[in-house]
Amino acid sequence: MAASSAVSTLCENPTEVFLDVAKLLLTYADNILRYPNEEKYRSIRIGNPTFSTKLLPIKGAVECLFAMGFEEAETHLVFPKSASVEQLKLIRESIAAERDQRLRGECPAQQPAAQPAAASASAPHGSPPAAASSQPAAPPTQHPPSLESSMSFFVTLQSNFQHVMVYENQELQQKARSCIPHQELSSAARLRLKEAKRADPDSKLGIEDFLVLELLRWFKRDFFSWVDSLPCSRCGGLTSNAGALSPSTDDLRWGAQRVENHFCRSCQLSTRFPRYNSPEKLLEARRGRCGEWANCFTLCCRAVGLEARYIWDSTDHVWTEIYSVSQRRWLHCDSCENACDKPLLYEVGWGKKLSYILAFSKDQAAGFTFVPTEKEMSDRLLHIRYSASRDEYCRVSNSSEVIRSWDQCVWRNDSVFRKVETDWQMVYLARTEGSSVGKISWKFDFAPAGLKIKSVSVMASSQTFQSGTVCWCLQSDQTTVEFSGDGTMQSFPGLSGSSELIVAAELSGGEGDAAWQHSQLFRQSLKETEDSSFEIIISLQDA
Repeated sequence: MAASSAVSTLCENPTEVFLDVAKLLLTYADNILRYPNEEKYRSIRIGNPTFSTKLLPIKGAVECLFAMGFEEAETHLVFPKSASVEQLKLIRESIAAERDQRLRGECPAQQPAAQPAAASASAPHGSPPAAASSQPAAPPTQHPPSLESSMSFFVTLQSNFQHVMVYENQELQQKARSCIPHQELSSAARLRLKEAKRADPDSKLGIEDFLVLELLRWFKRDFFSWVDSLPCSRCGGLTSNAGALSPSTDDLRWGAQRVENHFCRSCQLSTRFPRYNSPEKLLEARRGRCGEWANCFTLCCRAVGLEARYIWDSTDHVWTEIYSVSQRRWLHCDSCENACDKPLLYEVGWGKKLSYILAFSKDQAAGFTFVPTEKEMSDRLLHIRYSASRDEYCRVSNSSEVIRSWDQCVWRNDSVFRKVETDWQMVYLARTEGSSVGKISWKFDFAPAGLKIKSVSVMASSQTFQSGTVCWCLQSDQTTVEFSGDGTMQSFPGLSGSSELIVAAELSGGEGDAAWQHSQLFRQSLKETEDSSFEIIISLQDA
């Protein structure tokens, strides 16, 4: 995307959204201009909460960073030494000029063309989702292939972040409920739960587990249909996909930027197949392939009150996950297959090699999950250490692989950050200033490898002051165990047989303005570079 085009796209955002993201972009640029030799100002960590929540979802924001000269480097965006500072200044001045104009109350250079990404959930009934038609297209000659690929990836992230908010539209959920035989499905779910409890009084299954099974069955059997090729609209005979047709205005209104030409050789007639991206339109069309199925099914899940998230896989497949309150874990749901809790379906059943998978929901894009590598599967061992002073993980069981930065291996993080006290030469994790509670967790999943836990040992160190508290616990698919963060290695035989493990800590309490500092994880001297402040050893066995 050309420089002017990137800024123009940014300007399409409403003034309040534009001012917030412009301030952040100007800060990134000004730090580089003021401190050109400071490496820390030339790098933006993609997992940083500020970047992922305040910049990534905003239309045109990432494009402006690429236009400034930033490039993707694994977990960061970096401004290389070879990048043009003049180009950075040009983009910076364009954004600053627009920001100054809006602060003076003058009309923005470009009026918003659609609902903002963050407000798409409250779009009026009947309006197409903003994400469906607002994806900026980057001309292929503007960037080297690596940057073009990076921009494509970030645009995909932006689109998915925006799109999942559409499912929260209350009028749209009501429209979905009018299509769903909710009472019938709920009654069947209650009956199946009753039968399960009768067969196994200790069963940990809940009503939502059976409701999603009923919803899957209804969705595939009675509601949605799969399309390879549509029947000819004239003779009803077979057609074949003969390429693409131009989308109409109405197609684009419902997010169908692709229209397939299903051609009948007998009639010499084309039947149009718009690939709708609007879940509202899909409630009417009721047909498609995996994208349409997952899109519409996720909306139906939210409409009946299930906690659902949309899963995107870079090898071109999507599905849904439902959170089971009773089992305390996410359940894989593929509406195309009427399959629930079968995560090996793709790699084993389809022979599909999954590469990069992200989960999108109204609350977050879920984070990192430890899955055994080939070496760890062979050795039946997963061993992780974290050093706060070095701010790095050592995956001992995988040839001592080093993973830098505390949050790169975190599954969920709510209001926790890494604090470095340069005067006291100490470092620790604490909750953010002003927050009453901070939560952080690490997740281990062995089911995809066909393994389960044989034994677990954990060492975690935490420290509290005044009335501060830290609560540690281990959660598996079978039980929850609390433990102390006293810095000693502790074993938990009761977790044997589980296929999933979550290590979680909650920080709270404290007094006065410094209450956030009164509960700390992994407190360590910056000089103690040889010691670990967090360690997990998990022996594995065949499931």
